Amino acid sequence: MRLPNDYLERVYAGVLGKLIGVYLGRPFEGWTYQKIMDELGPIEYYVHERLNQPLVVTDDDVAGTFTFIRALEDYGIKPNLSAEEIGKAWLNYIVEERSILWWGGNGNSTEHTAWLNLKKGVPAPHSGSIATNGQGVAEQIGAQIFIDGWAMVAPGQPELAARLAEQAGKVSHDGESVHAAMLWAAMEAEAFVASDIDHLIDTGLKMIPSDSQIAKMIKDVRAWHKAHPDWRDTRQKIQDNYGYDRYPGNCHIMPNHALMIMTVLYAPHDFQKAQMIVNTSGWDTDCNAGNVGCLLGIMNGLESIAEGPDFRGPIADRMLISSADGGNSINDAVRQAYFLTNLGLKLAGQQSLAAPKNGAQFHFSLPGSQQGFRPLTGLDAASGVRVGNTEFEGSRALTIEYEALGPAQSAIVTTPTFSPREMLDMRTYDLMATPLLYSGQTVKARVKGDAQNHGAIEARLRVRVYDGRDQLSDIDGQTVAVQPGSEAVLEWTLPDTGGQPIAEIGIVVTGTGRRADGKLLVDYLRWDGTPKLTLKRPAGDGDFWRMAWVNGASFFSKRFKAAFRIAQNRGEGMIIHGTRQWTDYQASGDVMIHLGNYGGLAIRAQGLRRYYGARVTRDGKMQIVKVRDEDTKVLAETAFKMEFDKHIAMKVSAQGPRITFEADGVSVTAEDTSADALHDGGVGLLIHEGALSSNEIRIGGV
Repeated sequence: MRLPNDYLERVYAGVLGKLIGVYLGRPFEGWTYQKIMDELGPIEYYVHERLNQPLVVTDDDVAGTFTFIRALEDYGIKPNLSAEEIGKAWLNYIVEERSILWWGGNGNSTEHTAWLNLKKGVPAPHSGSIATNGQGVAEQIGAQIFIDGWAMVAPGQPELAARLAEQAGKVSHDGESVHAAMLWAAMEAEAFVASDIDHLIDTGLKMIPSDSQIAKMIKDVRAWHKAHPDWRDTRQKIQDNYGYDRYPGNCHIMPNHALMIMTVLYAPHDFQKAQMIVNTSGWDTDCNAGNVGCLLGIMNGLESIAEGPDFRGPIADRMLISSADGGNSINDAVRQAYFLTNLGLKLAGQQSLAAPKNGAQFHFSLPGSQQGFRPLTGLDAASGVRVGNTEFEGSRALTIEYEALGPAQSAIVTTPTFSPREMLDMRTYDLMATPLLYSGQTVKARVKGDAQNHGAIEARLRVRVYDGRDQLSDIDGQTVAVQPGSEAVLEWTLPDTGGQPIAEIGIVVTGTGRRADGKLLVDYLRWDGTPKLTLKRPAGDGDFWRMAWVNGASFFSKRFKAAFRIAQNRGEGMIIHGTRQWTDYQASGDVMIHLGNYGGLAIRAQGLRRYYGARVTRDGKMQIVKVRDEDTKVLAETAFKMEFDKHIAMKVSAQGPRITFEADGVSVTAEDTSADALHDGGVGLLIHEGALSSNEIRIGGV
């Protein structure tokens, strides 16, 4: 398979198009056309501020799209990935009633219904079938809204994209909903190699039954498009013939798919106009606009997004992916574009792209990329600071432009490394996240002063940390002088933050004379090393220290005396902290089991159903187990007398294939050299049908 020469950039444009569409449509999701026209008028640009909402929010369209695609990574990068395997990924990454899905209740929310089936042991595709859930539930919109990733890993391969989308869709949906998903995925895949919209639609139609309702509806919309130059007339025809009143449920696939087809017919090469049409038309605006945005981004590239108003600047690549793998939650479009492109290359039998700039987390390698970096405002922050992107040494770099800097004011730019404060104002979807960056790790950033700079400047690294009142406090690294045309590497080992999460990292630029004007280029910013920290309840009555744990337990409250007390009503519950960057490390602390069949620590946790467990059991055993999906394999065990309400000094370490567990002086060791061994992931506390507590968990090297 010959891949497009600009495959990576087209994926990046598709991811950005998806984000822009979702964030445009999210504030008025579910509104009718008439309500939008009465209260907002045509949607020409973001309206979140008019409705007093954040712009970058948690949303099922984003979280599901960029989480479920990880089944390829987890179960083998192969064209025959099955619905059953994707369903297993649902159970690993979805936190019940807290992440990704609309938790509207059994029989109300199609995805919630399917998740309950999976949890009961009904595998996909039966979990989402009409036979299991009925036609009304199975044919809502959800199969379509999550499909963009499957298309982006199959460029120019519409059959493969349609097949993957079909398997993914059947986890939760059936019938016309799956037909719509297959058709749109095929269109997006074909958009990598063709730009005629009628050809794309015909390509999609080849993937579904010709007598399907989706196919009939598309025939009608095409005819209306030819008959009516004004899209508003076609929109009225859709409302009259395919409106919500004609279908069961609250968000059926047929009306929304009709609006998407209408939009790309009227504005196939005008990103801004397409977003105006699909959002102004109403109904499931974030879903429809996200799919349309992804398709047009892939087909027309980054330039098409830039032809209208500045859609990219306010987003600055930011993305929130709420899931049980909390280290993946604070994300950006550049990181996702590389991830999807490498999956696509491997599917095509080709070699992955090398990690830019030796694996730096922030490398700014794609045109216009900012990876979340934005100017700060405040008492010591200069106004008029601009963040951009420019060519630099054969790649690209972030630019920080400043004017009239003196010692009293600074140009400050930061990017999120944990949940932003505005998450407290988000509605509907929780954000399950853990920080990306930790005490004990070493941060490096290479910077260069532009040769045309006027006046000398100093630069330093800064982290912003939540305090005891959930306000952000600043901690700065050492200041380094940066002369015009010279470069420097800012380096800093992050200090102990007292158990509080690091929310942002950035760079501060300060003038050293009366005035400095110019530009600082940031080649990369990275961090390395094993964290060294103590997770505990910090001073104050804030919440973010606790929200830095993915909560996969029935109950996790800060009101108990112990910092961490969790309870699980049915089955196994756990809370998780850390990222996939954690590889070889140890975790220790005193753990008390108040009730339960087993409890203890998890290490290298990659979700709720992929981890190594170091646990003691009610029936007198001490075990190291490997959990993968529904399988729990005991790797090592010995006798251990477990008593309720008694502190147990526990320590678990992972080094290469070796896992060691100590509890009150008793030790057991196991090695996992299997092909599916877990090599990285965070730490967890776990309990089975009972309660467990600990006052602190210490993380360090082995």
